[in-house]
Amino acid sequence: MRTHHIVLPFIVFGFFTSFLFSSCSRNDNRFRLEGHFKNLNQGEFYLYSLEQGTKDTIAVNDGSFVFERHMRDTATLVLLFPNYSELPIFARPNISLKMEGDATHLRETEVVGSEENEAMTAFRIDTKDKMPPDVQKEARSFIEKNPTSPVSAYLLRRYFLQDYSPDYALALRLCDSLHRAQPQNQHLARLHNLLEGLKNKKDSGSLPAFQAISTKGDTITNKTLKSDVNIIMTWATWSYESQNAMRQLRSLSKNHPGRLSVVAICLDASPGEGKKLLERDSISWPIICDSLLWQSPVLAQLGISNLPSNILTDKRGNIVARDLPERDIKSRIESLLEKSGK
Repeated sequence: MRTHHIVLPFIVFGFFTSFLFSSCSRNDNRFRLEGHFKNLNQGEFYLYSLEQGTKDTIAVNDGSFVFERHMRDTATLVLLFPNYSELPIFARPNISLKMEGDATHLRETEVVGSEENEAMTAFRIDTKDKMPPDVQKEARSFIEKNPTSPVSAYLLRRYFLQDYSPDYALALRLCDSLHRAQPQNQHLARLHNLLEGLKNKKDSGSLPAFQAISTKGDTITNKTLKSDVNIIMTWATWSYESQNAMRQLRSLSKNHPGRLSVVAICLDASPGEGKKLLERDSISWPIICDSLLWQSPVLAQLGISNLPSNILTDKRGNIVARDLPERDIKSRIESLLEKSGK
């Protein structure tokens, strides 16, 4: 595992981590989150919900904030801090959570008010100084011991799927145990089906056949990717890493006109906000945004489970790389362009 993934976006895990909880004494379906941070006067946090593909802006004044939302169901939210590190919040109707932290030690932030959030806090603090392989070992142990916890599904995606070399067979075995413990959980059922397909995911050979409609109404298929070098990239307006990767591709496309084809798969719930961002950055390549988030058929067709994720192909449609880190995308594409030009 790569250490920088410790602070990679966790949002890609949220869709599969909604669970049924018992309700508390409150009865207005309101979720409340109060926070207080030392060494932080004013600022803004973003709170994402992948189930709805939306984000809320939370204003911090005098180190404190209050966020409330009416909720019909449970959800895993993600709080994005100013330094781009992220923290999962297990939200459900009729509960109030309190968050206490220090802006200079954000990874030690405590969230109290429900069993699942306190369990997640304990896991984060217990593993904050451990190396990635040891954190994954602790995550596996937690999953095996707590198959009914929403934290387990989150840890499954965070530490066994959001990796550049995920072990899909192991992830499927862990998902099996969660699915058996929660047979009525439809989100786990979808994750299980996804993993069934991903365990044999192709990292080489021909790009799997796919078809989708772009935001402009064009049909996008394998034939769309016919340049010397081609890349399929997943991105979202709430993923800074994926946005940076998109800007890298824009620069490369301008520097190598006609030699690089890009297809971007947007994981926002609506193409509207993404369209504004793309227009601002002068990005004009095909965008797929079917508003189905992680249920999008094109993700299953291509064997994609991460955000950001990418598949690099040559002009014959053969896969030459998959899930390159952002820092490696530019050098790998330029190397392939140089070879194809000889």
